[in-house]
Amino acid sequence: MIRNSFIFLDKIGPLKEKKIWKQGIHSWDDFLEKNVFGISRYRKPHYDRQILKARENLYKDNSNYFTKILSVGEHWRLYNYFKEDAVFLDIETCSYYGMVTVIGLYDGIETKTMIRGINLDKEVLKKELQKYKLIVTFNGLSYDVPVLKRYFGDIIPDVPHIDLRHVCSKIGLKGGLKVIEEMIGIKRPTLLRNYNGDDAAALWDMYHATGKEKYLNLLVEYNEEDIINLKPLAEHSIKNLWKMTKNEIITKNDISNIKKEI
Repeated sequence: MIRNSFIFLDKIGPLKEKKIWKQGIHSWDDFLEKNVFGISRYRKPHYDRQILKARENLYKDNSNYFTKILSVGEHWRLYNYFKEDAVFLDIETCSYYGMVTVIGLYDGIETKTMIRGINLDKEVLKKELQKYKLIVTFNGLSYDVPVLKRYFGDIIPDVPHIDLRHVCSKIGLKGGLKVIEEMIGIKRPTLLRNYNGDDAAALWDMYHATGKEKYLNLLVEYNEEDIINLKPLAEHSIKNLWKMTKNEIITKNDISNIKKEI
């Protein structure tokens, strides 16, 4: 998807990007090899240089570069390229914006769980997060990341962050994570199906009060469901957002609203 995108070029927005695609220019290579209607011969070399620089950084797996040229709302375009180096992240707290109790990390194959008072360590967490080229969350830009920064400081690497809540919203999937999972057929174990963030906080309180590991184990299982389910949700929502982005029809009305050509 990223190699078919032009939205990172200067003064190229979604509508202008679609106009480029409509000319049969669907990739960076197409753009570099062809004249593009609406782009002057004076501006084209500038765009070519931007694409070449993006391609160089992409092939070096330098995902950090794309945080500088893409708005955070477009980071989803990087998913297919960097998904093998992505981490799906979710946290649990003792109350809304309260103390972090559990952090779950999933690399698409294995889960790692960090628990307050057992193995949750700031430096270990920071080192672990630095392994990845991409972060995927649900509502993480509004909740998980601000909470982690509040309690642990500057531990989040400067890599692209895909917040699936916003991706889902763009394709008409709205609501909390569990609601959206149900919409697309992702099933949780019966015991955990109706649990939410408040229940997770209650499980921590019960574990802390009684010391009984059954409460902690249930909390960890709940968190693991959150992070594991983010992967199929990402596959579904990003694939469909790309289809919608590529197939959206440019109306005469839209075109007439463009005050200047590319």
